[in-house]
Amino acid sequence: MSQPIRVLCVGAGNMGRSHALAYHRIPGFQIAGLVTRSAESRRKLNAELGGGHAEFADFHQALRETRPDAVSISSYPDTHAEYALAALDAGCHVFVEKPLAASVEEAERIAAKAKAARRKVVIGYILRHHPAWTQFIRVAQTLGKPLVMRMNLNQQSSGDTWRTHQALMRTCSPIVDCGVHYVDIMCLMTGSRPVRVSGIGARLSDELPPGMVNYGQLQVTFADGSVGWYEAGWGPMMSEEAFFVKDVVGPRGSVTIVAGKGAREGNSASVDDHTGAQALKVHHAELGPDGKFARKDELVPTDADPGHDGLCQREQEYFLRAIREDLDLTAHLDDAVNSMRIVAAADLSFRTGRTVDL
Repeated sequence: MSQPIRVLCVGAGNMGRSHALAYHRIPGFQIAGLVTRSAESRRKLNAELGGGHAEFADFHQALRETRPDAVSISSYPDTHAEYALAALDAGCHVFVEKPLAASVEEAERIAAKAKAARRKVVIGYILRHHPAWTQFIRVAQTLGKPLVMRMNLNQQSSGDTWRTHQALMRTCSPIVDCGVHYVDIMCLMTGSRPVRVSGIGARLSDELPPGMVNYGQLQVTFADGSVGWYEAGWGPMMSEEAFFVKDVVGPRGSVTIVAGKGAREGNSASVDDHTGAQALKVHHAELGPDGKFARKDELVPTDADPGHDGLCQREQEYFLRAIREDLDLTAHLDDAVNSMRIVAAADLSFRTGRTVDL
C-alpha cells in the first residue's frame, strides 16, 4: 500500500479549515504541519483535527522543517505565488485556492514551473467538483449558440466576515477574487475563446484600502458570439435581494439554478450556501402550431449538494488522484491562467474606462 502524501496546510480560514479537515479524513493524506499567522487559529484548528500537529507562523520555516510531499495554500491571494513557487522548488505538489495568484504574470510563472518540474498543481475551482454545477454546465451546452450567461454573488457582510473581506481587498477586488470561479464556468459552457472584456466598479466604503472598490461587474464576449456578465459586491451596504443569480439562455431555451436554502432566506454571507443548488429550472423555447410553448418548464432535481466541507473533500480526492495517477493537468492550469486574464482585463477596463481586447 502506498505511503500517505504528507501535506503542509497553510491558512485556517473558511477554506483552509475545510481543506485541512479533508486531509484529516482521507486515508491517502497525512498532515505534516499547520501554518497560520494567528497562533489562536492554529491551536483551534489543531484541536479540531485531534491535536498533535506541528504548528508554524512562518511558511518557509515550515517548508524546510517538515519537508512535505505536498503543500495546500489557503492564505490570502498576495501570498499564493510566493508560496506555490517555493513549494515547487522544494519538489512538492501544490493545491492552491483561487485565484491562482494576484496577477496574470504570477499565474503564468506558477503554471510554467509546475509543467517544468513535473509537479501537480490543482487550483481550488470548487464548482468543478459540484455535481449540481457539472449538471448545470451539461444542460447549458444543449441550449445552442450563442449563450447568454448571467451570474452574480453579492455578499452582505458584517463583523468578522466584513473584516475578512477588507483583508482580502488589500490584494484584489471581489470581481477578481470571486470572478475567476464564474468566468471559468462560462468558458466550460461555451468551449470558446474569450475575446473582449469590459468592467465597471464602485467604491462604497471609506474603510477600503486606497484605490480599492468593493463592487464590480464584468462583461465578456466569446469568439462564438456568446456573452456573459458577472457581478460581485462585498460589505454591510450590499442588498440581500437578487444576490444569487445563475442563469443561462440559448436559442433553445434556458437553465437556471434554483438557489439553496441560504439564498432563499437571504443569507448572502453564508459560505456553505454560495454553492448551494436545490434544483435546475429548464425552460424550452420550442413553440407548437398554436404559437404557444410546446413543452412545460421542468424542475430537475440536482444530482447532489455535498455542502462546503463535502466539496472541499471532493477537491482533495481529485488532488490525490492527480498525484497518484499522474493526471495531465495542462488544461487545468491553462484554464486557471485564462480565467485570471479575464478578471484582470475587467479590472483594467474599469480603471481605464476602455474595453480590453484579449
